[in-house]
Amino acid sequence: MSIDQRLRAEADDVYGWSNEPDDRYARHVHAYTKILYCVSGSIDFTLDDQVIHLVVGDRMVVPAGMPHAAIVGPSGCACIEGKARRRALPDSES
Repeated sequence: MSIDQRLRAEADDVYGWSNEPDDRYARHVHAYTKILYCVSGSIDFTLDDQVIHLVVGDRMVVPAGMPHAAIVGPSGCACIEGKARRRALPDSES
């Protein structure tokens, strides 16, 4: 199964993006849980003061409301991401 297929199996509104070397994303948040895969190059995300280094094939989940920032690696990067689907709540037992 391709990375794109894996992401589409667990997320909606899937799209791709790319950046030049050393591009930066300032600290920000999303109202949804983001699932992201690195498909080329590398990128470093900072969440809770922890740096997470992603390379091709790596997957990351950013919970809704979690502040994060990113710095693109020296060869640039391309990623695909989407909004995690809400899991159905288990049926209540009587």
